[in-house]
Amino acid sequence: MQTAEQKLQALGLALPEPAAPVANYVPFVVSGNLVTVSGQISLSPDGLIKGIIGKDLDLPQGVAAARFCALNLIAQLKAACDGDLSRLRRVVRLGGFVACTADFIDHPKIINGASDLMVAVFGEAGKHARAAVGVPSLPLGAAVEIDGLFEIA
Repeated sequence: MQTAEQKLQALGLALPEPAAPVANYVPFVVSGNLVTVSGQISLSPDGLIKGIIGKDLDLPQGVAAARFCALNLIAQLKAACDGDLSRLRRVVRLGGFVACTADFIDHPKIINGASDLMVAVFGEAGKHARAAVGVPSLPLGAAVEIDGLFEIA
């Protein structure tokens, strides 16, 4: 059976260094067997993916931004698990925020970029509950922000 890291590698992806908080909060909190990861913005190896979906960015660009959010979530989760992603038991919930125009209605399709990656990396344990909402702006001008709740051993 492939590890999460091997699955990421097979997808041609690498985990980034966990991002430091930009304000007065911590990147994650471990409480019992739950890890809550603070919102991760659409930071790619080329920099922050900024813009408004439906104005500056199109649907595929939004999906890609959400995928980078998921990579950043997994990086934080790995740090919370002392480097051992095999401790993951379940992706419980993702909360997705999409910076978009008022008439944009495909929020779920954008956040699928993150959801699909969680399932690709963690299999059945990657299936989760979710919210996907549109907002007029996000921190630092990010296109997408996603937070997560994870169960670990």
